[in-house]
Amino acid sequence: MTITTTIDGSKGKFDWTRPVLALFAACLVLLIVLPLSWLALYSVTDKAGRVTLQNFVTLFSDPDFLDPLMTTAIIATTSALICCVVAAPMGWLVSRTDMPGRQFIRALVTASFVTPPFLGAVAWELLAAPNSGLLNQLYRFATGQQGGGEPLFNIYSLTGIIFVISCYTFPFVFVLVANALDNMPGELEDASAILGGRAWTTARRVTIPLALPALVAGALIAFLQAMTLFGSPAILALPAGFHTMTTKIWSLFQYPPKLELAAAAAVPLLLLTILLLQAQKFILGRRGYSVVGGKYGAPRRVEMGGWRWAALGFCLLILLSPVFLPYFALLNAAFSPNATTLVTPATATLHNIVFVFTELSSTQLALKNTVILGASTATIGTVLALVVAYVTTRRAISGHRLLGFLATAPVAVPGIVLGVGLFLSYTRPPFVLYGTLWILLIAFLTINLPSAYQQLQAAFATIHPELEDASRILGATGLQSLRQITAPLLRTGVIATWCFIFIGVMRELSAAIILFTSQTKVLSVLIYDLNESGDLAAISVLGIAMLVITFAVVLAVNQIPGFGAGATARLRNS
Repeated sequence: MTITTTIDGSKGKFDWTRPVLALFAACLVLLIVLPLSWLALYSVTDKAGRVTLQNFVTLFSDPDFLDPLMTTAIIATTSALICCVVAAPMGWLVSRTDMPGRQFIRALVTASFVTPPFLGAVAWELLAAPNSGLLNQLYRFATGQQGGGEPLFNIYSLTGIIFVISCYTFPFVFVLVANALDNMPGELEDASAILGGRAWTTARRVTIPLALPALVAGALIAFLQAMTLFGSPAILALPAGFHTMTTKIWSLFQYPPKLELAAAAAVPLLLLTILLLQAQKFILGRRGYSVVGGKYGAPRRVEMGGWRWAALGFCLLILLSPVFLPYFALLNAAFSPNATTLVTPATATLHNIVFVFTELSSTQLALKNTVILGASTATIGTVLALVVAYVTTRRAISGHRLLGFLATAPVAVPGIVLGVGLFLSYTRPPFVLYGTLWILLIAFLTINLPSAYQQLQAAFATIHPELEDASRILGATGLQSLRQITAPLLRTGVIATWCFIFIGVMRELSAAIILFTSQTKVLSVLIYDLNESGDLAAISVLGIAMLVITFAVVLAVNQIPGFGAGATARLRNS
């Protein structure tokens, strides 16, 4: 039993700190270890429950599985390369030049990050479907082919999928490269210039080597994101007649379900994700290009002269694809009698909005479920991440390193893989949660925990433990010190973490598509279901509602005193 002792030597009340922290540790183990254990078990058993490796033999020998594996590799590799080609110059222009509108460009990149990739895929259906896409209609009108002819774009193709995935993956590369360039000491480039190095020589021998680790790490993250996405391939690849690994895993849950093969197919994604994250950690953690020394000045911005506006035009042109054109397509479809016809003041209608919110029976339920799960996951996840970050940074209990590992481990579990593991875990006693919101809460909590934990762990490092020590000397328990002293000092980081988790829940589809039922649909699943029925106007209304809720949360937390632009930047950089 642990009893607190005050400064005068008197005994206080029982200290619940260790039991509570141990309970949090047990919850963390249950969240992560249980689904992965069932996933591993099912991957090496057959329908009769016998141990076998036949599932993996089938996986790597049957063309029905090999083709999606190769397709996924092509999509992920090509998307990562495109992201680097696009995001690296944009990061340099925003961070190191005097290009006008730099903060505006950063905000637009943030908008592309907040936009769910599956919603972007629907928007590009509206824009570039072979027959009805707005861009193809415009092309036929301009070339006099109103009666038919070859389309200019075909979004239902491998090229189209790579393009759409790249649109919503490049922010990961942009953020890493821009942050690396923002933090690069300007004195290094100044020294190169003083020693006679020209602009290209300085860039080749100083700037690029310092930014290269961030670029490579960004490429790995882009590859990982493209490899594990479900929404965009499901919306664009399935109509084109081919699968990726995520859509193939999802298809194995259709009747008759093949759970053993689904588990086996999820294992390569899990292992490859772990390898990529370890490679990214190694690259960002290496010291070959590190800067050694004290505080350095801000980097000097490159004066571009007349090219400043051309650079801004380049950035805006790039952002046409993930932001301007998709948002225009969604707004047009929401207010048009026909989703693929340009709206005019004479044809504008509110019928689609009225239909979605008054006549579509699933809307109210999906909206309620999404808000409940978003707020609950954000609140529980923030508290859990706060306590775990406290334990690991303050070494409050034995085994704190293992706890830190478990808190970051879910980052290596793709959403579709986690969905499989949770389905296998919670459709049987003693935890029968399938068909309830609880299983989705667990999924969303597990997916968002690593980022929340890392943000708050970094925030804890800025607060000296002597403040907590003084509180405990005066009779407070560890939990009281955390609640009354440390947590208020971390208010900005806590708010940013809550906001980040809420946004993550809004855009999550990969796990939800495996775990939902008719009573537990969320907005992302409802949008996917409506896409299968072809109701693009209703999708546009729901997509805009989703974006409005997301941006409203971001704007609301920015109004809280003390939050400010710095915390918003941390949220964006997460």
